[in-house]
Amino acid sequence: MQAGDNSIAKAQQAAAAQLGARARRDIRSGAWTAHTSGLAPGNVQGNLAILPAAVAGDFLRFCQRNPKPCPLLAVSEPGEFALPELGADIDIRSDVPRYRVWHGGQLVAEPTDIRELWRDDLVTFVLGCSFSFEQALIEAGIPLRHVECGSNVAMYRTNIPTRPAGRFSGPLVVSMRPMVAADAIRAVQVTSRLPQVHGAPVHIGDPALIGVNDIARPDFGDPVEIRPGELPVFWACGVTPQAVVMEAKVDFCITHAPGAMLVTDLLNHQLANN
Repeated sequence: MQAGDNSIAKAQQAAAAQLGARARRDIRSGAWTAHTSGLAPGNVQGNLAILPAAVAGDFLRFCQRNPKPCPLLAVSEPGEFALPELGADIDIRSDVPRYRVWHGGQLVAEPTDIRELWRDDLVTFVLGCSFSFEQALIEAGIPLRHVECGSNVAMYRTNIPTRPAGRFSGPLVVSMRPMVAADAIRAVQVTSRLPQVHGAPVHIGDPALIGVNDIARPDFGDPVEIRPGELPVFWACGVTPQAVVMEAKVDFCITHAPGAMLVTDLLNHQLANN
């Protein structure tokens, strides 16, 4: 039985690697420049933060102190653009559909390729993404409206502070999915087993209690309808580093554009706690 289980696991991993490589190939060629929600279902996706080595130590400690919004999946050596632990052929300079370039906390560009911007002192951080736990929610029979509509998830800055580290501090950013109460309870159960991709929700119900005063106008992503009888359910979000970069006014930083993630060869179920 164990040998059979191993064979199944190897076959699943091989299939995930093929799916991930195909998705990255489309992204690298420019054939795919949209958000990656629903792309390569079953594969782990990652948020991105690329920083100079001079401030990377502070950011690493920030992630360690704030694991809900910043669950670390991988950290590179300075100047390394490959991430073999996430995928054999990954080139972080070209394998994200759209990047954001920051200077002094200001967004200055949103390129689809950063090879011309690459430097030998840059350290890449890949953080767990809610698109991974969305697959678990769908498999549990919980509908996700933004997926059904083909739109990006709604994301909001909150009044919840993160734990500072060095020069990095700022507000928690959350993603929101409307659900009926029974689905919200089930969603807590499902996502609590996935701490490497944000884990359980941080808030359910009244958005004003976390500083979200206009639920119809997200700070990032697309608005989504909340129907009668539904509750807004909020998870910590990997866009938090972008809010923190704005606060810290780091001289130079590259992130993913909200919703445009790195598709890896890892399987979502590999991240689940038993």
